[in-house]
Amino acid sequence: MTGSAWDWTTDSRYRLGRFLAERGLCGPDVTTRLIGDGHSNLTFLVGDGERSLVVRRPPPPPTPPGAHDMLREARLLTALEDTPVPVPRVLATAEAGEVIDSPLYAMTFAEGPVVTTRTPAPLDEPLTRRQVGEHLVDVLADLHAVDWQAVGGRPEGFNRRHLAAVARLVPEPPSKSFVRLHGWLAASAPGESGASVVHNDYRIGNVVLAPDRPGRVVAVLDWELATVGDPLFDVGYFLASVPEGRAETATELFGTALLEDGYPTRAELAERYATRTGRDLGALDWYVALAQWKLAALYDYQRRKGTDDYYADPTWVTGFVAAGCRAAGIEANQ
Repeated sequence: MTGSAWDWTTDSRYRLGRFLAERGLCGPDVTTRLIGDGHSNLTFLVGDGERSLVVRRPPPPPTPPGAHDMLREARLLTALEDTPVPVPRVLATAEAGEVIDSPLYAMTFAEGPVVTTRTPAPLDEPLTRRQVGEHLVDVLADLHAVDWQAVGGRPEGFNRRHLAAVARLVPEPPSKSFVRLHGWLAASAPGESGASVVHNDYRIGNVVLAPDRPGRVVAVLDWELATVGDPLFDVGYFLASVPEGRAETATELFGTALLEDGYPTRAELAERYATRTGRDLGALDWYVALAQWKLAALYDYQRRKGTDDYYADPTWVTGFVAAGCRAAGIEANQ
């Protein structure tokens, strides 16, 4: 069974079409097509032959505590609509039982490529690739400048709360290195660098690019993990997804296009962020190590849950742990 095993039945598709038609959005006779990798919230392109939009719903249960809150995700997107951060526009929301047995929301469809392993033409030129990389940083800086109080949250103590929350997902640590890295993170945790809206999964594979030059982001996707917290977590997570020399972790494999000529290096991306925001990146290695450790924990949680074959390979977990130890400057043991 995989994370994308759920699909619309004839009856649920009919109810979706009626729901959208009643709001003048689409339908009532609609088609649905799964888009994206299907390992988190499920995203469907929905159309009636003339109009199209996107519908998001949670994956089948079980899910980690507090995850996949669709209506919260929709509220956050709505709060970001009038900011410099490019996001799809929320068109409608539905409570559990209103269309299907879980909440969902509909949003606009952003036209353009989602880049993972290869940059398509006409964006596949060194100058355009550099523009894409720089705009990725600029959008992150714009997100971190948004008034987080309008979104709501509790940023104080975010780093230690985040460590504790993720650790609870792993009652049986997968390795001694995992425990050692967690210990280093707990002992070295810095105070928060500030407070901002945090995307929590920001990488090139979670944005839509403009289909033409210059290289720029037209929509940031997958806000299911967004929260209010330390903006440098986003920076560390983003940099952890950028391969250097070759892809060595699962998230780096989802961004191997960044190895192509023209894309900025991790150091160049970090420097641009520091210049744009004025933030001190002296503790950046801690945030990169935290991102790798968190990914190891989440992949191990999914592996033990056993509902998605993608996570079955335990080397995904050991790869993240090894990368986290490198960022922390500590030796990885089995």
